Amino acid sequence: MQYPVALQTNALTSAPASPEPSTPISDNEPKVIKITNCKILRDRKIVEHDALWIQGGKIIDPHKFFWYQKRLPDTVLDAGGLLVVPGFIEAQINGAFGVDFSVPSDHDTYEKDLLKVNRGLLKYGTTSYCPTIVSSSAAVYHKVLSHLKPRAGSAATGATMLGAHVEGPFINEARIGAHELKVLQASAKNGYSDFKDVYGLEGETPEAQSKLSHENLNSVKIITCAPELEGIMESIPDLVKAGITVSVGHSMANISQAEQAVQNGATFITHLFNAMPQFHHRDPGVIGLLGSRFDLPRPYYGLICDGIHVHPNSVKIAYDSHPEGVILVTDAMSAMGLSPGNYQLGNMNVTKEEDRVYIEGTDTLAGSVITLDACIRNFIQFTSCTLIEALEAVTLHPAVLLGIQDTKGVIKPGADADLVFLDDDLFVKRVFVAGEEVELDSIDVEVTEKF
Repeated sequence: MQYPVALQTNALTSAPASPEPSTPISDNEPKVIKITNCKILRDRKIVEHDALWIQGGKIIDPHKFFWYQKRLPDTVLDAGGLLVVPGFIEAQINGAFGVDFSVPSDHDTYEKDLLKVNRGLLKYGTTSYCPTIVSSSAAVYHKVLSHLKPRAGSAATGATMLGAHVEGPFINEARIGAHELKVLQASAKNGYSDFKDVYGLEGETPEAQSKLSHENLNSVKIITCAPELEGIMESIPDLVKAGITVSVGHSMANISQAEQAVQNGATFITHLFNAMPQFHHRDPGVIGLLGSRFDLPRPYYGLICDGIHVHPNSVKIAYDSHPEGVILVTDAMSAMGLSPGNYQLGNMNVTKEEDRVYIEGTDTLAGSVITLDACIRNFIQFTSCTLIEALEAVTLHPAVLLGIQDTKGVIKPGADADLVFLDDDLFVKRVFVAGEEVELDSIDVEVTEKF
C-alpha cells in the first residue's frame, strides 16, 4: 500500500529537544497537567490505559519532565476512560452559525462573527480550520482576507485559524456549482501576478498596494483552481513556492492535465466527485488521480461525507482506492448549526431543508450543514474503515497536507495540546485548546434571525 510522499518521511517522529538536566527551572514555569484513565490515539495506534502530560500549551515527555525537572504534575484530570485524539482540522468550511466568510462587513462586525464561528466549532471537535471563501470579486478578497490570516486559538477565542482556503475564482464555468458566474476569472494569462491582483493588490499608492498584497497573500493557505484554464498550470509552481497548497477543483481537466497539475505541485483535490466530470473509463479526469501509477504522487482529496454530496458507495470506492489520501471536509455554509430557512452564501440566497442546502429555487446543492464529528461517524459506517483511519482523516492527513504535522494533528512531545475527548459512539465530550479546557456548555451560537 503506497503512502503519500509526505507520510513517508520521519517528520512524525521528530520532536523538539527537552531541556537538559542542568536547565534551571523558573519560578514562573507553566503548570503541568496530567490526564489519566484514557485511551490515546498516538503513533497511529490507540494506546489503552495511557496518560497524557501538558505544559505551556504543549504535549510534553513525562519521563524527561520527571527526571529533569524533579516535579509532579500540578493538576491530575481523570478522563473517565474516554478516547483522547488530536483536535480535528477542517480544510474547507464556508461559514456556520449564521456567519458567511465571503460576505464583507465592517471590521468589528466581521471580527465578532469570526469569534462566534471559532468558538462554535469547538463544540464539534474542530480546533483548527481554514475559513473558505467562495468565488468572489477582487473587492471582496481585498476586504476579507486581512481578517483571515493565521491566528492562534485558545479556550476563550476558539479554534486556530490556519489561513484562508480561497475556492476560486480561477475555476471552470462549466463546473461552477454554487459559485457566481460573473465573478469567475477565465484565465491567468499573466501567471502568478494575476493571482496577486485578484487576492490582494489594492491601494492608492504603490506602498499601500505592496503592504496589502503581502498581508493578503499571507492569509491564503489553500487555493482551489482549474488547471486546464490558460495560465493556471504554469502558475502552480509559483503558488507552491509562496507557501500555498494548490488544490484541483471545479474543473473539467482530463486525466493528463490533472496528473500534470500534480507533477507541478498540486497536492489536493477539492470535494472529490463534486464539481468535476463523472468518472469515465477512457478518461477518468480528476477522479482518476486516485488511480495514478505508483511512480506519480497521488494527492490528498476532500470528501464531504454527509451521504448527500457523495453516495456512500462512492465514498467507499474512493477510500478503497486511496485510503491514505482521504481528508474529511464539511464544506459547510452559514446555515450549519441553524434551523431550516433561507440564508446567504456569498452573494447567493440558499434554502436549508433539514440536512441539506440548495440554491434558492433550484435543486443545486450549495454546500453542506454537516459537522466534522458527524463526518467521522458516517465515514466509518460507509466504508467499514478502522477507527484510526477515520480519525486520521481529520487529524494527521490534513496536518500533513498543510505542512503542520509537527504541531497539529498528532499527539507527541512538542505538539500543540489541542485535544478532543470522544465517547465510544464518537461524540465530543471534552475539548482542550492550547492545553486549556474549553467550557463547551458556555458556547452560545444561537441565531434568531434568518437572512
